Amino acid sequence: MLAISDLHVSHSGNREVLEGLRPYTADDWLIVAGDVGELPSDVEWALGMLRERFAEVVWVPGNHELWTTPRDPRQLRGVQRYEQLVDICRNLGVHTPEDPYPVWRGAGGPVTVVPLFTLYDYTFHPPGTSTKEEGLAYARGTGVVCTDEFMLHPDPYPSCDEWCRARLEYSRRRLSEISGPTVLVNHYPLVREPTDVLYYPEFAQWCGSVHTADWHTKYDAAAVVYGHLHIPRVTHHDGVRFQEVSVGYPREWRSRPVPDNRLYQVLPAPTQA
Repeated sequence: MLAISDLHVSHSGNREVLEGLRPYTADDWLIVAGDVGELPSDVEWALGMLRERFAEVVWVPGNHELWTTPRDPRQLRGVQRYEQLVDICRNLGVHTPEDPYPVWRGAGGPVTVVPLFTLYDYTFHPPGTSTKEEGLAYARGTGVVCTDEFMLHPDPYPSCDEWCRARLEYSRRRLSEISGPTVLVNHYPLVREPTDVLYYPEFAQWCGSVHTADWHTKYDAAAVVYGHLHIPRVTHHDGVRFQEVSVGYPREWRSRPVPDNRLYQVLPAPTQA
């Protein structure tokens, strides 16, 4: 089982990265942990190519897929935009957070692979703040404001944190029905600690929710896979391996070592992890 995220195929050079991705064997699965691109047509092209190559593909949405940009011909927002992406994936045979969870029965299995869509609720407060309002005011004061505030619309929910609360409730309900080990897949880290290394700590408020902090232990995670931070690395929390698997923007990946084939191994557990 392999993983990647934050392909950002609209950026020059990143399409070539995607076109170069190949499985090692005919049985390999691929997890795509969000931020494929901003346009549904780009998401469809990219996931379609990957689905032709890998035995199974599991996708979760990132924030960029949920943006409604001026270039988008349909201008769908919020839940309707997400549902459009789910329909695209289902037509391609790609697993989404709305489908029955697939079970990996290869090396390291059996393990239920759980694609999650949780969003964020501004509870990763910047230093010196304790509310959403204070956190956003702090970010505006520093000039570090996520583009989501202008492009990601929560319709029909009144706010992104309200949408997040609904997604958390939905995810908890489905997770409670699983028995046995899991691989939890989310665009955002399920715990706050990975955001501690962000160059701009105020950006953490767009990176998750404190209400998922125990999910990796509560739901018996063999591994947690995420992206979003553009800081690929492995950390351990309560003995559970967390893998950030992003490609990121060309200015980022061109300046750091990358794994062979740019894919990160999830199962069986890498010996170096």
